[in-house]
Amino acid sequence: MQIRTQQYDTVDALCWRHYGRTHGVTEQVLEANPGLADVGVILPHGMALELPDIAPAPVTPMIQLWD
Repeated sequence: MQIRTQQYDTVDALCWRHYGRTHGVTEQVLEANPGLADVGVILPHGMALELPDIAPAPVTPMIQLWD
């Protein structure tokens, strides 16, 4: 999926907004967009980025103390 950056976007913010997490995802987005790390922390407005398809995070069951 291709998206365009908004003003003051960072790679982490894009990952959080699109995937709902950043752990392990930020690295994959940087790999899918060669040269992106050289742009800097704050991405320019309107920059096209490729967001790879990533499997959803596994859900770990919660143990309730009083169950």
